[in-house]
Amino acid sequence: MSETGRGAGAAWRGQGPARVLVRPQMGENIGAAARAMLNFGLDRMRLVDPRDGWPNPSAVAMASGAGRVLDHAQVFEGTDAAIAELNYVFATTARPRDLTKTVMTPERAMSLARAMMAEGQQVGILFGPERAGLENDDIVRANAIISVPVNPEFPSLNLAQCVLLTGYEWGRQGSDVAGEVDVIARGERATMEDVGRFVAHLQEKLAAKGFFWPEHKAASMRANLENLFRRAPLTETDVRTLHGVLRALAEWRQDRDGPGPKV
Repeated sequence: MSETGRGAGAAWRGQGPARVLVRPQMGENIGAAARAMLNFGLDRMRLVDPRDGWPNPSAVAMASGAGRVLDHAQVFEGTDAAIAELNYVFATTARPRDLTKTVMTPERAMSLARAMMAEGQQVGILFGPERAGLENDDIVRANAIISVPVNPEFPSLNLAQCVLLTGYEWGRQGSDVAGEVDVIARGERATMEDVGRFVAHLQEKLAAKGFFWPEHKAASMRANLENLFRRAPLTETDVRTLHGVLRALAEWRQDRDGPGPKV
């Protein structure tokens, strides 16, 4: 991973969820997204593998006064690294998917984000590349989907428009926190990195037992399995418990005293 500005572990500089632009293609669109963010006091931009490299002069020119957002933008080689320490991630997409996830309007999503951040959680929003949007491999890593209620005959939004809409909803709601929110207490929600590590552990054990069969369905089986745990509101304790379950099952044995885990 490489990054500009401050490190991934630095304290958040501004208000609102991190905007994570996944494989953006044009510098102009990154600059326009930076302008949209700063319109609503947002300055936490993360870039995943920008096509034309970084820094990008076209982005700076298009930012037109929002250069400070670009100055602190962090650049990552992959989506996992960009969301590793976040507790909750939204994915923006207008297309129907095979994955089972909660779908929210920008209004509801930003209401939830405000409540979670008030509890000390770290939240991010994924935005896909301009040509085709987020791929399933990225969406499966999110907890929920943001879908804008647009004309179904022309649902396409450009990158900056999508960033602007979520920024508007964040700003419009001010400091109010929704009264009905299912939020895990501060400091308890597992990070995306923790969940990813458990999913990899689980898939490794299942693969060793031939679970992902037939082969032509293996990829979708893996995606659905990961999606199940990504959308669940897991705590750090939950993840440690699940790792312990896998270890216990791996060590299970039958002996004269009956079934039970080795100690």
